Amino acid sequence: MPRSGAEARRRLQQAALELYQEHGFDRTTTAEIAARAGVNERTFFRHFPDKREVLFDGEADLRAALVRAVAEAPDGLPPLDVLLRAFRTAEPVLERNRPFAEPRLRVIAATPALRERDLAKAASLGDALAEALRQRGVTDRSAALAAVAGWAAFHHAVQAWIDTPASALDAHLHRSFDDLRALLDGPVAPRPGS
Repeated sequence: MPRSGAEARRRLQQAALELYQEHGFDRTTTAEIAARAGVNERTFFRHFPDKREVLFDGEADLRAALVRAVAEAPDGLPPLDVLLRAFRTAEPVLERNRPFAEPRLRVIAATPALRERDLAKAASLGDALAEALRQRGVTDRSAALAAVAGWAAFHHAVQAWIDTPASALDAHLHRSFDDLRALLDGPVAPRPGS
């Protein structure tokens, strides 16, 4: 039996991830997760509101860290540079959680309900980043667009990092944002009819 709340939470997350990989998300119950973790089901619900949230734990902390990093970025930086700096602050957490991140992404990709939850959480995080950019004086449209584009670049970098373990996340982040800037700076395609 885990002695601390943090240990119980970690064991519940690991047990859930193992069971989701073995049996699938839909065929795994909270009782099975609790049993594998060596706790009772009541303990599961003290830590997580439902079995989806086991895979999204830490999202509120990530949001707070990214919003804080946007607010603390030096004045005068363009929005995408602000976001890149903010995403780089998340690197140590992601690096520490890499053994959990890779199978987590596979489970999410294989489960429509989890993909939906992932998209909703990404949209919420994008909204928080857009608001943080607005607080820096970025216009509404530019803040919203930068947040969506920046989040897409971040997500692309994380997936590339998972797929290519030999390269550091930081290298993938820079490459992804460089690719985004190249797309933005490239030639503009003519509009139809012009």
